[in-house]
Amino acid sequence: MADYKALEDLVVQVRRDILRQVHKVNSGHPGGSLGCTEFFVALYNELMERNENFTMDGIGEDLFFLSNGHISPVFYSVLARAGYFPVEELNTFRLLNSRLQGHPTTHEGLPGVRVASGSLGQGISVSIGAALTKKLNKDKHLVYTLCGDGELQEGQNWEAIMYAAGNNVDNLIVTVDLNGQQIDGATKNVLPLGNLKAKFEAFGWDVMDIEKGNDLKAIIAGMKKAKEKTGNGKPVCVLLHTVMGNGVDFMMHTHDWHGKAPNDQQLETALSQNPVTLGDY
Repeated sequence: MADYKALEDLVVQVRRDILRQVHKVNSGHPGGSLGCTEFFVALYNELMERNENFTMDGIGEDLFFLSNGHISPVFYSVLARAGYFPVEELNTFRLLNSRLQGHPTTHEGLPGVRVASGSLGQGISVSIGAALTKKLNKDKHLVYTLCGDGELQEGQNWEAIMYAAGNNVDNLIVTVDLNGQQIDGATKNVLPLGNLKAKFEAFGWDVMDIEKGNDLKAIIAGMKKAKEKTGNGKPVCVLLHTVMGNGVDFMMHTHDWHGKAPNDQQLETALSQNPVTLGDY
């Protein structure tokens, strides 16, 4: 049984980490990071089977690949809070020679990061390769991917989506952060995505929605159902309905905070809405 009080405390602290990271360097992407905080906390603390010692091979454990790499602040915070590297290293976000670049990279060997990402549209392809490798190795563990909804405007995604279904990659769960926002505005105004559920299903995927994508209980219950759907000949897609900027009232329901850092006064306001729970780095 999940300890929801502990998970909620972690969610609030991760929000603080996100805000403080981007504020310090006046650079980064707080909106999407805040919108996916509950998902990352649930994934790394309740859903994935992870080995204690990180290796790039990832044998005998579930794997995660972040496709929309610009939401690195939430990724780094959750990795650090899960013990992959010291929490204090969050102080180096986006600094020269830091392992915590604006978009995750692998050349510095940061534990927890399996692929350089940020050039959008590539995460599903990478995850398919990892999932097929697990099949070849008779490894029964799963591969998880997160991508943005605006990211699905990239054509490579649909080649990968077609390939995964055509080759029965049924140890793969792709989660789409369905917040309806992207860098230039609402997705419906930039380039409408249409009925994503119908599109994935037409390509041969098993698709499900998590309507309350910022609710820990709903995420954990929904993702457990997604896990139950694996191994049945189809890849699984989860449409996670989130709110960009969730947890900070003036950042919610708008694309304005896709890639903008708060100033001093805005940071103070945002942090006051998310008081310290586990201690700041």
